[in-house]
Amino acid sequence: MSSRRPIYINSPAATERCEEPQSGAVTKFHQSLPNYSPTPLVPLPELAAELGVRAVFVKDESDRFGLPSFKVLGASWGCFRAVAQQLGLPPTASLDEVSTGAKASAITLVAATEGNHGRAVAFMARLLGIDAQIFVPRSMDERTRGFIAGEGASVVISPGCYDQAVYEASDRATKLPGALLIQDTAFEGYESVPAWIVEGYSTMMNEAEQQVAQLGLTTTVMVTPVGVGSFAHAVVRHCKSRKTPVSVVAVEPDSAPCLSKSLQAGKSVSVETTSTIMDGMNCGTVSMTAWPDLQRLVDASVTVSSYESHAAVQLLTSKSVPAGPCGGASLAALRRLGAELSGSYILNKDSVVVLLSTEGAREYPLPRDVSVEDVVGLTQTLTQINSSNPTLSVSDGVGESEIADYLSAWFAHRDIEFHRVEPVAGRPSVVGVLRGTGGGKSLMFNGHIDTVSLSSYEADPLSGALGLKDGKDVVFGRGSLDMKGGVAAALAALSSIKSSGQVPRGDIIVAAVSDEEDASQGTQDILAAGWRADAAVVAEPTMKAIATAHKGFVWIEVDILGVAAHGSDPSAGVDAILHAGWFLRALDQYQAKLPVDDLLGQASMHCSLIRGGEEPSSYPGKCTITVEFRTVPAQSEESILGDISTILREITKENPHFRYADPRITMSRPTQKLATDHPLVEKAVECGTAIFGTKPVVQSVPFWCDAAFLGQAGIPSIVFGPTGAGLHSKEEWVEVQSLKEMEKAFTRLARDFCN
Repeated sequence: MSSRRPIYINSPAATERCEEPQSGAVTKFHQSLPNYSPTPLVPLPELAAELGVRAVFVKDESDRFGLPSFKVLGASWGCFRAVAQQLGLPPTASLDEVSTGAKASAITLVAATEGNHGRAVAFMARLLGIDAQIFVPRSMDERTRGFIAGEGASVVISPGCYDQAVYEASDRATKLPGALLIQDTAFEGYESVPAWIVEGYSTMMNEAEQQVAQLGLTTTVMVTPVGVGSFAHAVVRHCKSRKTPVSVVAVEPDSAPCLSKSLQAGKSVSVETTSTIMDGMNCGTVSMTAWPDLQRLVDASVTVSSYESHAAVQLLTSKSVPAGPCGGASLAALRRLGAELSGSYILNKDSVVVLLSTEGAREYPLPRDVSVEDVVGLTQTLTQINSSNPTLSVSDGVGESEIADYLSAWFAHRDIEFHRVEPVAGRPSVVGVLRGTGGGKSLMFNGHIDTVSLSSYEADPLSGALGLKDGKDVVFGRGSLDMKGGVAAALAALSSIKSSGQVPRGDIIVAAVSDEEDASQGTQDILAAGWRADAAVVAEPTMKAIATAHKGFVWIEVDILGVAAHGSDPSAGVDAILHAGWFLRALDQYQAKLPVDDLLGQASMHCSLIRGGEEPSSYPGKCTITVEFRTVPAQSEESILGDISTILREITKENPHFRYADPRITMSRPTQKLATDHPLVEKAVECGTAIFGTKPVVQSVPFWCDAAFLGQAGIPSIVFGPTGAGLHSKEEWVEVQSLKEMEKAFTRLARDFCN
């Protein structure tokens, strides 16, 4: 059983009907535009044979009136009808009549877009000889903006997503004299233009039907992309008005499943979208006018990943169909139908399938495969993504955005709830949640997704390659052990539990956090956002031991003060560096008295930095000493500051010329300590023993990690992760066998604890 979002089947749609759209005027209008000709219908016989169906065709919309998308069909008719109505002209008016009136009335067309709709509106404005203002989300790439501007439109960048751009375009249209909103999204009080846009797409349906009929066949299945739903609305109205209704399969990105979610909910719902290469389909709300018909008439709703769309684009390209990702989506959906619904009433040996390829070839970032579920493959994939910490890796640190995008897409592919937490731009964390059935305890798996610098790595730091080390199978690469392997084990466990169909009573949370290697900002961010659990596992590499405790740390700076003067004038100068020796000697005596913990041992301290002086010929006016304390629970910031202040005061009694500024804490992190007989520890030992075949060691660890922040927030936490070597060094690896064992241990622990 797969853990991905299932195909939604709407069996009653098989017999549903609707009235035939009146499309004669629309087709006549399109035929009157310069350079009209039907777009090609391309047969794919090899694919039909592979899927075991009668025929598969692609309606290639890579060139409509010189534009690389079908969108101009709907946008041109919507613009024409809206302008004609504004001028009091009938729908049968000529293009020249409408153009003359529009210019005389100084009409401006306004639209929001993810790409091709806005470009099509701009194209129509240019054809009519009037202005256009096109609002675009900030995520739109400069190349796409350039194409819109190239049609003569003014491009306005919205700071938000597509839905925000729609709102801003609507607001502009109400305030700008002579402005008309041309939007394919319907909302309360705005229905006419979206309805006309839907009508405009009927030309493509009529062409496809005639082209299939000329081959002596009848279409039985049509696969359509969904964005806001206007085009899909045109498809279902056409397909369900035929004498023999045609099955309609709707396809959306995993990351923008507004129709799929609405069908499941039985009502129109909005979803928060994330990045996808299928830009024109990246919409969070189904058009209000489209929704009732889509709910009633769509036979199946499929979601696909960017990677699946990319693979479909490659196949279409090999068949001389120049498709972009939105065009490839229909083929990706058909492949999924063939794998899961072969032999159904929708897809069988007699099926004649028409794929609507809605855009031409374009550049896009190559996506990664989010269908990966096994822990080794996930570790490899995560390791191959550069997520070096920019505050540590000044020369090559890129941050966590790309890996957060991948994880968001990975969760979306499986219809697992997820939230992006990003109070600092470019430093996102992602929290995925598999909701329990109710009444159980929640368990959080916490793991950081940043790494230290790549520059210190000897080979390819992003290889994620499998290899041998000391006779063992390992995954190589920066972060493979620290700690993408642990994150992968948690993800694989989550996927395994979901695909089993036996979801526990409590929630299982995977928090993939940023910036642990420097300031642990990610875990602090998710805690500040309100994320909590009844217990947590931090999947740092512990070599399969269970760590219940580690020391905290405190950094203190102390300024020893002198008097700056020329080196030739000892009567005026006081040597701050020389006086610092008094403080260093006192610290040496103090460290022997630091408290001892029964599990963590004695607290420690060292002088890590000393800075002072300007040049050899001057008395230094200040010497700054940084002291790091590795702390045990008996210590606190206040107690340490108090001890240092006491030391400084005692020195002044012995040396009246000794001067200092009040000591200050520059960084502080709490200790972590959980009782070894805590139920979480006992359950982890039990699960580890069952999987490893030997009882895991329960111990403390010398390093600090985010478990301390979780513990401080009241979440009992352990540190428990895979085996490997090379943390922060020139070669890093994680053992394959330990990854597999950790996935099984995490799966068992989540099931047992959350039930």
